[in-house]
Amino acid sequence: MIGSVQRALRLLEAAASHPDGAPAKQLAREAGIPLPTAYHLLRTLTHENYLRREKGVFVMGDGVELLALGGSMQNRRTRLEETLAHWRDAIGVPVYFAVYREGEIELVAVSDTPYAPAVTEWADFRETGHAHAVGQCLLSQLGEAARRDHLDRHPVRPVTPYSVRDRRALLERLAAVERMQPVVERQEYALGTVCAAIPITAGSTAAAMAISLPLHQEERLLPAIEQLRKGIGGLLSSLAFSISI
Repeated sequence: MIGSVQRALRLLEAAASHPDGAPAKQLAREAGIPLPTAYHLLRTLTHENYLRREKGVFVMGDGVELLALGGSMQNRRTRLEETLAHWRDAIGVPVYFAVYREGEIELVAVSDTPYAPAVTEWADFRETGHAHAVGQCLLSQLGEAARRDHLDRHPVRPVTPYSVRDRRALLERLAAVERMQPVVERQEYALGTVCAAIPITAGSTAAAMAISLPLHQEERLLPAIEQLRKGIGGLLSSLAFSISI
């Protein structure tokens, strides 16, 4: 064990117990550290932005908040991965979670197995949102201006012989998507694959969950996405927080 690190942590713990701050003598006493050593460590912790000195007392600095945020983000990621893995195993299909953030489609997480592999991203996922179920589901949740802006930046181009052919056809399809209903595509992004996506309501952010299956298992697609849709109420509490990952 490195003693100086342990003593610095004890000082941070002592400082954290005083939201309004505490002087060096009090922190040294509570941490059980000689005052000269405490002064040296407190200067170092202040220099590194883990503490701030204000009006003679030490309070928690921005560095500690960044550490806490990092831990919170990791916990969110873990909970998201556990949720996707649960539904992957329950339904027996790859499960995807995506959001529309800052004008782009972002695939946040995928859960699959060697026996039920996810679709390979052979064409840039962000640029081909018109061709896959996740993208279509996210675009259907946008307002008209945001949707058209996206398509201006990422024009509709056939990805496979089954892809939507042009912008007009895509806009008509998106306008016909009913609220909270699955979006289904068959071989539009990847030959030999069928996919379905469900919108996730999480404030003003567009989000979606999706599944995929090989073409020869197409008869499983609608029952599987319906199973996921019915369980979506329980998913919301686990997924809504994941928007900020």
